[in-house]
Amino acid sequence: MLQTPIDYLKGVGPNRADLLRKELGIHTYQDLINLFPNRYLDRTQYYKIHQLQRNNAEVQIVGQIINIKEVAQKRGKRLVATFKDDTGTMELIWFRGQKWIRENLKLNKPYVIFGKVNWFNGVFSMPHPDMELKEDHEKNLRSAMQPIYPSTEKHANRGITNRVINKIMQQLFLETKGRFVESLSPNIISELKLLSKSEAVLNIHFPKNQALLAQAQFRLKFEELFYIQLQLILKNLIHKSKIKGLPFTQVGTYFITFYKEHLPFELTNAQKRVLKEIRQDLGSNAQMNRLLQGDVGSGKTIVAFMSMLMALDNGFQACLMAPTEILSVQHYNGLLELSNKLNISMKLLTGSSNTSERKEIHKSLENGELDILIGTHALLEDKVKFKNLGLAIIDEQHRFGVEQRSKLWKKGPPKSSQNETSSSATPPHILVMTATPIPRTLAMSVYGDLDISVIDELPPGRQAIKTVHRYDTNRLKVFRFIRDEIDKGRQIYIVYPLIQESENMDYKDLMDGYESIVRDFPAPTYQISIVHGKMKPADKDYEMQRFIKGETNIMVATTVIEVGVNVPNASVMIIESAERFGLSQLHQLRGRVGRGAEQSYCILMTSHKLSSNSKKRIETMCRTNDGFEIAEVDLNLRGPGDIMGTQQSGVLNLKIADLLKDKDILQSARYYAKKVLQKDPRLVSPENKTILYTYKQLGKYKNIWNYIS
Repeated sequence: MLQTPIDYLKGVGPNRADLLRKELGIHTYQDLINLFPNRYLDRTQYYKIHQLQRNNAEVQIVGQIINIKEVAQKRGKRLVATFKDDTGTMELIWFRGQKWIRENLKLNKPYVIFGKVNWFNGVFSMPHPDMELKEDHEKNLRSAMQPIYPSTEKHANRGITNRVINKIMQQLFLETKGRFVESLSPNIISELKLLSKSEAVLNIHFPKNQALLAQAQFRLKFEELFYIQLQLILKNLIHKSKIKGLPFTQVGTYFITFYKEHLPFELTNAQKRVLKEIRQDLGSNAQMNRLLQGDVGSGKTIVAFMSMLMALDNGFQACLMAPTEILSVQHYNGLLELSNKLNISMKLLTGSSNTSERKEIHKSLENGELDILIGTHALLEDKVKFKNLGLAIIDEQHRFGVEQRSKLWKKGPPKSSQNETSSSATPPHILVMTATPIPRTLAMSVYGDLDISVIDELPPGRQAIKTVHRYDTNRLKVFRFIRDEIDKGRQIYIVYPLIQESENMDYKDLMDGYESIVRDFPAPTYQISIVHGKMKPADKDYEMQRFIKGETNIMVATTVIEVGVNVPNASVMIIESAERFGLSQLHQLRGRVGRGAEQSYCILMTSHKLSSNSKKRIETMCRTNDGFEIAEVDLNLRGPGDIMGTQQSGVLNLKIADLLKDKDILQSARYYAKKVLQKDPRLVSPENKTILYTYKQLGKYKNIWNYIS
């Protein structure tokens, strides 16, 4: 019945149905039931006239109309009724619709009135009150707390007011007799003392009181998050059972030699733990699908390299894909020395690679001479064919679309036997890395089907970066500080938010800033590099290399240096117009310094005009270096949709739950989803019959996309 088109509901009709579909996405009875109120008017409390305050509040009063009169005014007239209860009198006023009101009002009958109270000339009044005879009010389904539904101006103009939605919702409850199919198991309902589905749906739309409303909200939020978690955890289980991985049975010469003889520093306990988790995945029969989170500078790259050595030890090739050329070049340069020590063949493939280089790479990849390939999106081209790709590592994966990532899947070696996915290759093991800490609640919801590893320690010897806030008026002191640092042999980043001056923004733009820095730090005493997104890759690379080699003292840049650039000698990061940047961007930029043993600094420059959000961001940056804490604040400031961007926002299209406010419910939902699936992974026991039925109703997809997070 709930799949019945909305057109068939009494009181809707074709025009309203069309509006409901277009404006609110309501196609069926089910969609209407899932249109949850976004607030409620508390109609449980009744005031006496002598209790009224001069505060414009919305109140509800029981009383009688004792007389009605028309009062002339400059334009037309108004209708005024005297309304009394046992404590006093007030006025009810109508400026329009007077004829109908006059004919329908009943004198000396008990009414319940509701509306905003005004105070004027020593008298309380209520313009255009909501009115019901007391006996109707007591019978009515919305007698306690009145739901206010999400609406648009277009609705109201076309006659779909809150009252109309209320009416059609009441009609729906009449037609369904308020009976809704249970969707959670008896065990969960009794353990958590939840309302039944029917009680919860009734009390979300027509709550009898605050307590029942709270219980209904909890029940429906839990259910929504429970099914998201169930889907993600099931996806992971199916993934492990259906998608066979390439068996990495041994830890061999490459890994052991590197670990014993060439490891440039002692691994932290967090790095050791993560390597162990990766090793277990690679040794199981399932394809690894792991997310590696680690704050800026926590040593993810060495973990990635050692994982690649495990692939080589088992006779497979490995690749590492990064979102930008700068980052892929840096990964390549960072790992080249290490791979040379082990006689490993490694090459770099980017958009700038010339034709002869490409041909050479394609040939040595296919015949198996090339062990490791590092590069950008260029790795995804059809011409790039591996002999036996065993491990694919994706850095900052949120910058790649699902379709792009799926191309890597198909580059694995041919299958020995077909399995469920549509590709004829055995997918390589996948390790996804990010330096953007993802708040725990978001990770559980968006990456809940991936196994997650976290490097939560910085390598020994690293000092915490000191972060300070300075206003533009302190610029001379900041420049003096820069000179002192350059005199000590250090290098400086200065980052700007914009490349060219924008007419309506008075923020410092890059070229302006560059000119003033050249004036204050003249050649030949000082050398300055400049890098921005509009430069040709070769020019950008030339400037970056000059800075990396220490030939220039100051790097003036836009956010192209946000991810991954590694210059241990750079000790100061100055962020101009810092109020223009988001928290995660500020944190990423700060991570460009603090990579050597010296004390590093991050200086946030702003104007005096700061919004409360900007103040909160700056204060958070100065208070903590912990990426996960920063990510939590960012989530609270921006909301989940903004943080995930459009690619993953579908996952967060929640009807009633809120990832920020309902963290505890989310954790509980994940706990129960895990518990159910541990006991009954296929949901076949009688106890889970309702869960299986609901899960099937929510729809499943069986193509390769479903397995690629």
